[in-house]
Amino acid sequence: MSDAKAAEKAKAALMEKIVSLCKRRGFIFQSSEIYGGLNGCWDYGPLGAELKRNLKDYWWRRHVQERDDIVGLDGAILTHREVLKASGHLGGFSDALVDCRTCKGRFRADNLAGLECPKKPSCAPGQGSECDLTEPRAFNLMFQTRMGASSDESDESAIAYLRPETAQSIFVQFKNVLDSSRVKLPFGIAQIGKSFRNEINPRNFTFRSREFEQMEIEYFCKPEDGLRLTDEWLEERLKFYEEIGIPREHLHILDVPDGDRAFYSKKTYDIEYEFPFGIQELEGVAYRTDYDLSVHAKGSGKPIEYFDEETKEKLVPHVVEPSAGCDRTVLALICEAYDEETVADEKGKEETRIVMRFHPRVAPIKAGIFPLLKNKPELVAKAREVQKMLSPLMNVFYDESGAIGRRYRRQDEVGTPYGITIDFDTLGEGGPELQDTVTVRERDSMSQERMKIADLPMFLLTKIR
Repeated sequence: MSDAKAAEKAKAALMEKIVSLCKRRGFIFQSSEIYGGLNGCWDYGPLGAELKRNLKDYWWRRHVQERDDIVGLDGAILTHREVLKASGHLGGFSDALVDCRTCKGRFRADNLAGLECPKKPSCAPGQGSECDLTEPRAFNLMFQTRMGASSDESDESAIAYLRPETAQSIFVQFKNVLDSSRVKLPFGIAQIGKSFRNEINPRNFTFRSREFEQMEIEYFCKPEDGLRLTDEWLEERLKFYEEIGIPREHLHILDVPDGDRAFYSKKTYDIEYEFPFGIQELEGVAYRTDYDLSVHAKGSGKPIEYFDEETKEKLVPHVVEPSAGCDRTVLALICEAYDEETVADEKGKEETRIVMRFHPRVAPIKAGIFPLLKNKPELVAKAREVQKMLSPLMNVFYDESGAIGRRYRRQDEVGTPYGITIDFDTLGEGGPELQDTVTVRERDSMSQERMKIADLPMFLLTKIR
């Protein structure tokens, strides 16, 4: 086997381990699994829900709460068809689709090399001797629905769509936000929310799904500032990924060439991550010019302008869009965190330790709380006191079952950065100077230190912020 094939096989095996851990430990489940699964849709389990919420909370805090030039929006998922007609989605939001007349499979035409033939998985569609592919045709990716109890099939006014992106609600609400928030250029509108695309071939676990969540900013500015702000936002977003535990050396910046950019974009950067299944896009930072506000002004027949108090001029702002995939970032965090190492157990026997090295900011559980022995009421009572003190501040997990080393391993596998053990010294049996202190174990180094219970909140909050 060549080195390249061996490397690909190792990456595939790693991805299988990650997917297995996600189900086993409650990060991500196949949607409707007991009914055979709903392709391209995923449910986040207890730990996955916490991980995703931590990511979204930190994104919102960094980009909305800590800045005075960005405000928030939470737009509706159901979208007026005229909005999508004006934006170009109704007529042109499609991928090229091909059918195989032999196996009846349907495939995205621009990615056949990355897919498997249903009849012969070792080949890509079209490469097998029995493959018979049609010519590519356009397939619109939007989900259509009907609104209103009185609507019928011929009533076009009852047609609505599940939004294919969060951006359009920001553009159509631009004037309302401007009038109600008293913001001045440059300023941004941020949104986190679900979007829906009827992907032809959902694949790579949660990477390409039919229902997904976006974390998006539309940053409005004067025309002369667009290119400069695009570069500034690229750097800002790279810093963000470092802050959540994805090192810059694992990210790739693609300066999208002219022929591959959207026709209205003057500059687009793709931020890509090295997944086990290849280098793929996490986020786009695009300079969209004044295209979006202009088309909605034309489509609605209502002016969408900004009045510059200094120059006394009206203008249609340009916009820079940093748009990140929330689910893709969660998957990148999981892939980045997964690690295996050989360590010795409490008896000196070597074992493989699976550890999820999440940054404390995004870790689903911030601290595990362990009474040394569960049959000692004094230890249990003190451990419960610590749990009660920390629970309002962060997500903690109480565990009294099994040997302490085994409890550490369980928390390592879900990425808990700190373990707090309540022992007999906590009760004062080792001397009054140790009373009301605990052992704090750090996940990655496995080092331990004594700490006063009263100091735990500030210590942990400093680490997880």
